[in-house]
This record gives sequence, C-alpha cells and structure tokens, in this order.
Amino acid sequence: MTTTEPRGPVLIFDGDCAFCSSSAEFLQRHVAPGITVVPWQFSDLAPAERDRAQREVLLLHPDGRRVWGGADAIAALLLHSPLWAPAGWALRRAPGRAAGAAVYRWVARHRHRMPGGTPACRIGAPM
Repeated sequence: MTTTEPRGPVLIFDGDCAFCSSSAEFLQRHVAPGITVVPWQFSDLAPAERDRAQREVLLLHPDGRRVWGGADAIAALLLHSPLWAPAGWALRRAPGRAAGAAVYRWVARHRHRMPGGTPACRIGAPM
C-alpha cells in the first residue's frame, strides 16, 4: 500500500474521481482518523482487487486477510468510530444492509452528478 505498514484499516478509493476523493477525505477526517486512504491508482493491489477497486471502494483490514467492498466497506469503517458505530451496525443487519447496498450502488452509478463530481467521475468513462 504505502512505504510504511499501516496500523489501521486502509481505504482504497478512486483518486481520479473528485467526489470519491472528497468522500475519502471526509471519512478520514471525521469518521475514522486512524485510517490510511490510498487511491487505487497508487496502490499495490493484486490484479483482482485492483479491478474491484475500480468499481467500488475497498476497506482492507490491517492484517491484509480481510477486504470489504462497497456498502460493506462503509459499514466496517463506521464501526471504527464511537460516534458512527450505530450507523455501521445498522448497515450490517437487515434491512439496513439491503438498503445500504442499494444506496451505495445508486451513488456509485451517479457519482459524476454528486457535489464535486465531474464527467471523469463516471464509472466506465472513456479515457
């Protein structure tokens, strides 16, 4: 991931997307200050995880044995904060899990229209 081993979880996001970059910064600053945030473009992910990171945010457990993606990554991250833990807990259980996944997919599809989003944020945008 980085030149030094992270002590906490690592959030992998799309560094080419302004909305994703702003969201990752918000999460690092206000939800889980101990996390490391790394754009997938500057990560050393394995090919399968790299492909996955192009479609959804990833949260890597510090020991590297667990990877959460999409809404599950957000839920796991929220559990690291006493203030946000109840929201993370709700996103881990039905019906919150299904609702969270649906909202995450909708936001991911429309991230180029979100505040700070640009046409470059569109998933599958031509290079």
